[in-house]
Amino acid sequence: MSDPSKPSSATVTPTETAGEQAAAPQDTPHASDKDELSGSEQPFVQHLVELRDRLVKSAIAIALACFALSLYPGPADLYDILAAPLVAHLPAGTTLIATSVISPFLVPLKILLMAAFLLALPVVLYQVWAFVAPGLYSHEKKLVLPLVISSTLLFFLGVAFCYFFVFGQVFTFIQSFAPKSITAAPDIEAYLSFVLTMFLAFGMAFEVPIVVIVLARMNIFSIEKLKSFRSYFVVLAFIVAAIVTPPDVVSQLALAIPMCLLYEVGIWAAQIFIKNTQAPEDRD
Repeated sequence: MSDPSKPSSATVTPTETAGEQAAAPQDTPHASDKDELSGSEQPFVQHLVELRDRLVKSAIAIALACFALSLYPGPADLYDILAAPLVAHLPAGTTLIATSVISPFLVPLKILLMAAFLLALPVVLYQVWAFVAPGLYSHEKKLVLPLVISSTLLFFLGVAFCYFFVFGQVFTFIQSFAPKSITAAPDIEAYLSFVLTMFLAFGMAFEVPIVVIVLARMNIFSIEKLKSFRSYFVVLAFIVAAIVTPPDVVSQLALAIPMCLLYEVGIWAAQIFIKNTQAPEDRD
C-alpha cells in the first residue's frame, strides 16, 4: 500500500496549476498582439467639437477663396471664361441674353460660389481626412487616402476634358445644323444649367476607375467577373451617355469612349491596389 502522506503523481499541486494557467494565454497566437487603435477612443462630445472645428475651417477656406475670386478675376469675368467656348462658335457680334431681370446678378454669383468651392476643395478634403483618419487602421489609411486624392483628380480631369475638348466639338456640331434664318442667342441661365449638367456628367464618368477599384477591393466582384462584364459595360456606357448628354453624336461618343477606357484602367489599377492595401492578417 502507498503511503497516504506522500503526494500521488496524479495530484496537481497549486503551484503547477497556477503556472499552467499563466502559460495558457501565451499559447494563443494573437493574444499578445495589441490593437493599434486601443487607447485612442474619445468621448462623443469631443467628436462633435472636432467636427464643428473642421466644418468651420472648411467654411473659412471657401469664404477666402470666394473673396479672392471676387477680387480677381471677378464674377463677371468668371462667367465670360465659362461662356467662352459657346461665344466662340456664335455668329459674329452675337452674345448671350438674360431673360430675367435679376439673372445678370445671380448667375455670376452662382459661378463665383461654385468656383470658390472647387478652389477650396483640397482644403475641404483635408479636413474630412483629418477627422476620419484617427479612427482608421494603417491598412485602411492606405485604402482611403489614395482613393480620395485620385477621385478628386479624376473629377477635375473630367471637367477639364469637357470644357477644353467636348464643348468646342458639341457647339461646332450644333451650329452646323442651325438655319441661316435663325440667330442663336442662348439665355445665360439655360447655359449655366447646361454647363453644370455636363460638368457633373463628365466628372462622375471619370470616376469609373474608383468604382471598379472599390467593388474589387470589397470583394463584391472579383477581377475575373469584372473582366467578363466588359462587353456589358460598353453597352451600359453608351446608354448612360445617351441619357445625360445632349441628343448629338459628338457628346455621346465623347462620354462613352472615355468611360470604356477608364473601365479598363480601373481593372488594371484594382489588381495593384488590392495587393498593397490588404490587412496584415490577410497577408499572413
